Amino acid sequence: MGFSDVPSLQLLIFLLVLLIYLISLGGNITTFSLVCLNSHLHTPMYFFLANLSMLDMSSSTTALHKIFKIFLVKDGSISYVSCMIQLYIFCSFTTNQFWILAAMSYDRYVAICRPLYYHMIMSWRYCVFLAFVSWVLGFLEILPLAVILSFFTCYKSNEIDHFFCDISPLSEITCNDKTAVDLFVYTVGLSHLSASFSFTFIPYVYIISCILHINSDSGKLKAFYTCSSHIIVVTMFYMAILLQYVILVLMNSKISNKLFALLNTAIIPMLNPLIYSLKNNDVKLALQRMFQKNTKF
Repeated sequence: MGFSDVPSLQLLIFLLVLLIYLISLGGNITTFSLVCLNSHLHTPMYFFLANLSMLDMSSSTTALHKIFKIFLVKDGSISYVSCMIQLYIFCSFTTNQFWILAAMSYDRYVAICRPLYYHMIMSWRYCVFLAFVSWVLGFLEILPLAVILSFFTCYKSNEIDHFFCDISPLSEITCNDKTAVDLFVYTVGLSHLSASFSFTFIPYVYIISCILHINSDSGKLKAFYTCSSHIIVVTMFYMAILLQYVILVLMNSKISNKLFALLNTAIIPMLNPLIYSLKNNDVKLALQRMFQKNTKF
């Protein structure tokens, strides 16, 4: 059914979402390209940042492309198989982000708390291993849910009150027994959230402890500055997920659910590269070098 069924709002919503999506796509492509092409950014932190940029681009494209199709082609239809595939891929990308952010937390922990052993611990082989495990876990964790939903054969309506296939709008219109889905969401989902939250935030307990033991104020400020971008990104991501999939589901607010789904699928992927580029001198220097090369040509 799209984001809104009010005709006068369709153009405004389309242009707004398109603008946000293009900024997000441009920012994440730029970040990913800088990390790949600039040798100064060939470090573990930027390797994980490139993975995060890839996930941001993929998840936003997977979720938002239907809004564009609804407005441009006036076609809101989607096949059952395509709906299941969209749900599985989007949820997998979202789950991947939890683990990539956890890997970035561990990287910051080693950099601040064990700096002398940083290059030995965060070797390229280990970084690739962490990224590989993050991607595999993301796709494996959601597979049981996708299988359960694919066995749903009875629906009260063929209209999904959302702009992409997600768990809650599909569950609302099914007349099958939802016990298995609810059990999965409240056990596996909460277990995943608790585990990823622990792996992401426990390193910061040690990081803060290490920072407090630094004697000079400038040293404390520098140490905090190296992980401030990641803290902001993690906080935004977890808040958006909790609001969309926990608080608003309990409140049963459809309009708010769509708004926070838009926050999760469009606005946060747009803000992530801006936060890292604006607060990071290495990224800004890499951008300057890239513009200088283009100007010479």
